[in-house]
Amino acid sequence: MVYKTRRRHTMNEFIKESVQKQFSKNPENYVKNAWHAKGDDLAFLVASSEVEGSMTVLDIATGGGHVANALAPLAAQVTAYDLTRDMLQAAENFIRGNGHDNVVFTEGDAEQLPFADETFDRVTCRIAAHHFPDVPKFVSEAFRVLKPGGKLLLIDNVAPEADELDIFYNDVEKLRDPSHVRAWKKSEWIRVLELSGLRIELVKRFRKAFQFQSWCQRGGVSPEDTALLETKLLQTSPDVYRFFSIETDESGSLVSFAGESVYIQAVKLP
Repeated sequence: MVYKTRRRHTMNEFIKESVQKQFSKNPENYVKNAWHAKGDDLAFLVASSEVEGSMTVLDIATGGGHVANALAPLAAQVTAYDLTRDMLQAAENFIRGNGHDNVVFTEGDAEQLPFADETFDRVTCRIAAHHFPDVPKFVSEAFRVLKPGGKLLLIDNVAPEADELDIFYNDVEKLRDPSHVRAWKKSEWIRVLELSGLRIELVKRFRKAFQFQSWCQRGGVSPEDTALLETKLLQTSPDVYRFFSIETDESGSLVSFAGESVYIQAVKLP
C-alpha cells in the first residue's frame, strides 16, 4: 500500500486563504463603500502621481478597483492586480462600467508578481498591505517591476509608534477581521522602503474616524465579536482611550474611534 504525503500549508498560505475568504464574502461592498470609493487619500494619491499618457501603472491588491479606475484616464495602461478572483471580477465590472478599456485584470499574489523587471512607471497599493504576511517581499517585488525613475505610491493604515498603542490597535483590527496581519508603524515603512533601494519623496498622514457600528458591519463581524470589540475599546487604559479619540453616546455605548493612514511616495533612482 502506498501512502501519499499531504503537503502542509505554510502559515503564509493560511493567511492568504483567509484573505481570499474574507474578500469573497461580498466584494460589491468594497466597490460601493465610501471609505474605499472616495476619501482625501485617494484624491491625494491621484494628484501626486504625476501619471502621464504614455505611462503604465500596476495597482497591487486593487480591491474594488478605485485606484485603477481613478488613474485609467491618465495612463496608457493600468494593470489591476488582486489575490481574490471574486474581488477582481467586481473591480472589473466597476471599471468597465465607467467606460475604461485600458485596464487589464490579473489575478495573483502581491509577494510574487508575474511581471518582468522594470515594467511599470508607477506601482500603487492602497489600504491593503496590512493583509500581506511578508511586507518586505512585497516591497522587493514592487521595486523589481518599477522602471528606473518609477515611483511606488503606497497608502495603508498605520499603527502608532508606541508599542502599547501598536499592540492594542492591531489586536482590535485582528478581532474585527481575521485576515488582518499587521498594520505597520510609519517608521517601519520608511525603513523597509529605504532598505529596498527606494528613496522617500513624500509622507502624508490622514486621520481616519471610524463609526463603530458601520465599521463592524463592513467587516461582517458577528454580534458576539461586535460586543467583544466594544468592551475592549471601552475598557482600555486612559492613554489608549485618549489617543484613539474614543467617543460614546449618553448611554455609554461606543460611537466612534479614530486611527490613521499614511501616504508614502518613493522613487526608484535611475
